[in-house]
Amino acid sequence: MVELPDWSPQEPLLNKDFPPLKNDLILRAARGEETERAPVWVMRQAGRYLPEFRAVRAEHEFFEICRTPSLACEVTLQPIRRYPGLIDAAIIFTMGMEVLMNPAPFFPAPLDTPADLARLRVNVDVQKELGYVFAAITRTRHGLGGEVPLIGFCGAPWTLFSYMVEGGGSKTLQKAKTWLFKYPKESKALLARIADICVDFLVGQVDAGAQLLQVFDSWAGELSPDDFTEYALPPLQHIALSVHAHLEKLHLPAVSLILFAKGANAPASLAAASAAGYDVLGLDWCVTPGDARAAASNKALQGNLDPALLYGGHEAIENGVRRIGWIANLGHGITPGVDPDDLKWFFECVHKYSTRAVVP
Repeated sequence: MVELPDWSPQEPLLNKDFPPLKNDLILRAARGEETERAPVWVMRQAGRYLPEFRAVRAEHEFFEICRTPSLACEVTLQPIRRYPGLIDAAIIFTMGMEVLMNPAPFFPAPLDTPADLARLRVNVDVQKELGYVFAAITRTRHGLGGEVPLIGFCGAPWTLFSYMVEGGGSKTLQKAKTWLFKYPKESKALLARIADICVDFLVGQVDAGAQLLQVFDSWAGELSPDDFTEYALPPLQHIALSVHAHLEKLHLPAVSLILFAKGANAPASLAAASAAGYDVLGLDWCVTPGDARAAASNKALQGNLDPALLYGGHEAIENGVRRIGWIANLGHGITPGVDPDDLKWFFECVHKYSTRAVVP
């Protein structure tokens, strides 16, 4: 990996003549190709469980890290440095939402009724508003030196909608669901607006150097299968179709898309997610491999170990890894209390036990 000079918005972006990629395992698996072993990475792999991340965090606020390309690059590279040769992808560390941390994400001015939509800007210049993300991606591609691919991401429209209406996290999503059921037309219009911004954001990430994209729908499981299909699915489909179309039109590299719809595990929801136009379906730990494969027979799969397994000791981790036959990951983000050595054991077990990735 390469040391890079600091960057500021007033300085030119780094060029995009990236080093050749040495490890394309996850890219091939995402395309549905059989690979020599299962590729592995974990959600939130750059985070508070790492002492080196906590050292950076002690000196800088969370959003300072997100919005400073050199810092975002540094924390993205930290797990790749700590676990050389064991991780098959990096994921950019950022948060492209207008939120504060208290300590979880929250919107200081939530949308209470459709009248509040007038406060939203009609046109959002993603390049202007989120240029720091694109700069961080380009910088990180160079910093990786071709060791592994770089994943870009965004939150899904339903998840972002929920934060915008609730003002933050919620156990019931009462306000967000009230919007859906009381203002269905306005809700669908807002979801569509969010989806358009997501498309611009994801395409911009590919232009900046992202080689794989994941859409996180963290609150998908809070919707019934019918409501998931009616409200969450159309904007997800729009994102997949539009991203592929825009990349082709702009002569940018074609990349695979991962949809992680946490909790959408009913057969109807799995089938709907499978039909949304994504190449890979991410799974949480509450769905059986058989059910997932039955609903998504033509998709590559990713996941689905319980993140708490990493607290169970080496034997439990090893037994859990034996069940993995696709892109190895946790069923959600790694939690802050995990011992980095136990995560290393997880990676080592994936390398030990997966001789090939199962494809459709």
